[in-house]
Amino acid sequence: MVKAARGFGQGRASPGQHELHQPHQGSVLTVADVRVTYDKSVNAAYVYFTDPQARAKVSRMYPCDPVQVGGMINLDFDEDGRLIGIEVLAASSKLPSHLLDAAERLDTEGS
Repeated sequence: MVKAARGFGQGRASPGQHELHQPHQGSVLTVADVRVTYDKSVNAAYVYFTDPQARAKVSRMYPCDPVQVGGMINLDFDEDGRLIGIEVLAASSKLPSHLLDAAERLDTEGS
């Protein structure tokens, strides 16, 4: 699991959340676990915004303009219009390396 921003707040984080101190800002950022997968062999990543135990079904995919974002990024929505995940192709040029390093690997390390 990778930690993703959930919002700024004061006080203690709830179970499944973590507090990060923002440098030079004095605020506390509360984050939640987000599943990120990465397949280095095809350089593709997926960021899941759903409960890992839920079986959310993609009912609509919105492709971002590859020219404007310099690659292919697809937004997946469920039947209620909620964003449930983001597919990022050419992930190593679009996502920070620390996120890809922490991601669940779908390929094998020696490939």
